[in-house]
Amino acid sequence: MSNTISVEDVPLNRFHRLLTVRSGGGSFVDGYVLSIIGIAMMKVSPALGLSAFWEGLIAASALIGIFFGGFIGGALTDRLGRRVLYFVGPTLFVVCSLAQYWVQSGEMLFALRFMNGVAVGIEYPVATAFLVEFLPKKNRGPCLATLTILWFAGAAVAYLTGEAILHFGGPDAWRLTLASTAVIGALLFLVRLGTPESPRWLMSKGRHAEAEAIIRRVYGPEYGLDNLPAQAESKNLSFASLLHSGYGKRMAFVTVFWTCSVIPVFAVYAFAPKVLEALHLSGGWASYGSVAITLLFVVGCVIATRLVNTLGRRKLLLHSFLWSGLALLLLGFLRDGPSAVILLMFGLYALFIGGAQVLQLVYPNEIFPTEIRAGAVGVGTSLSRIGAAVGTWLVPVSLQSIGIGPTMYIAAAITFFGLLVSWFLAPETAARSLEDASSLDDERPRNPISMQQVVMPKHHIQ
Repeated sequence: MSNTISVEDVPLNRFHRLLTVRSGGGSFVDGYVLSIIGIAMMKVSPALGLSAFWEGLIAASALIGIFFGGFIGGALTDRLGRRVLYFVGPTLFVVCSLAQYWVQSGEMLFALRFMNGVAVGIEYPVATAFLVEFLPKKNRGPCLATLTILWFAGAAVAYLTGEAILHFGGPDAWRLTLASTAVIGALLFLVRLGTPESPRWLMSKGRHAEAEAIIRRVYGPEYGLDNLPAQAESKNLSFASLLHSGYGKRMAFVTVFWTCSVIPVFAVYAFAPKVLEALHLSGGWASYGSVAITLLFVVGCVIATRLVNTLGRRKLLLHSFLWSGLALLLLGFLRDGPSAVILLMFGLYALFIGGAQVLQLVYPNEIFPTEIRAGAVGVGTSLSRIGAAVGTWLVPVSLQSIGIGPTMYIAAAITFFGLLVSWFLAPETAARSLEDASSLDDERPRNPISMQQVVMPKHHIQ
């Protein structure tokens, strides 16, 4: 017996929750991989005799890998399907992380970290495309936002695990620290076994019988292809459509806001102790401050996840850029202030930037159609990491040449530029079906708000 309920309106079920864990596990590993090098680098550098040049290059190696992985993963996920690429990332995590235990040179470590970055880049388009194409529309934003929370959770666990291994692991503890990612990668591979292909992708390839079988398996025997929202007529979209066919402006918006939200964050993650030291925080203040800031990033993402539906995508993004930019501006102005004030400003930045962080995976998955959805996430991932890699590489140079104050002003300017672009281009996609949100029929932002509403929020925050 069939029914007329859309699969986007069904309650969240066991499969949806398991899929969130399967996809979110990739984000957790991503955060762990990109953060563990910061813990190990203090021991890696003298052990391998690294120069300052190779230190910076190795710190940025995974980000460079993400650039290539995002392009490759996005294109192949749209071409070959979501399920095939779902296991590539975990496999690379295991192999490349284990190999780091026997690394003997900076060049070898760079190559292995680069390949881990490729794995991270592949994860973004495939894991998020899987989620968005199965989830009910009211759970789409919060579940995608949860992936960002898990990224920061993985980063926090990396800090805690890395410090523990270095403390108790003996003279070669740094090798164990770098190889520890393999354990999480293996668990991720196992938990993903049994994941079906996306019915929407199968439909886009004309494989209707397979799509219907999966819909019945996931939602129940009373569901079928008729319960999918009406599919737009095929426009023969391809990877190249991201630069034209009306989607170029959306791709520019995603790339710019994503880049502006990650440059200061990655710079803070890679050199948090050094930045805090430049702000006259040393010893316990710097060590515990780094961990506290990491945890506050998680809290900020949790708060943003609660607001992504009630406040809406557009308002959340604008508020996030505005208040986090002001916090960075105050960090530059108050650079000689008391330690507690410095940590407070850093903490406020970590809390407020959460909105922009969680929307990095929400927006590109909602405003692009099935045929090019993963490609859009891949391009956004790749291009945003160019800025993140350059920013990470330039942080120590900037601190040495122009000082901490101007460095914080530059970070604030980048954040405010993201606010400006989002003001003109960010749409509202909350409570819209995937077909409606990805349609080019209405390019006007939904529920636009005035600058007074951005500066003086009056509700939604309890």
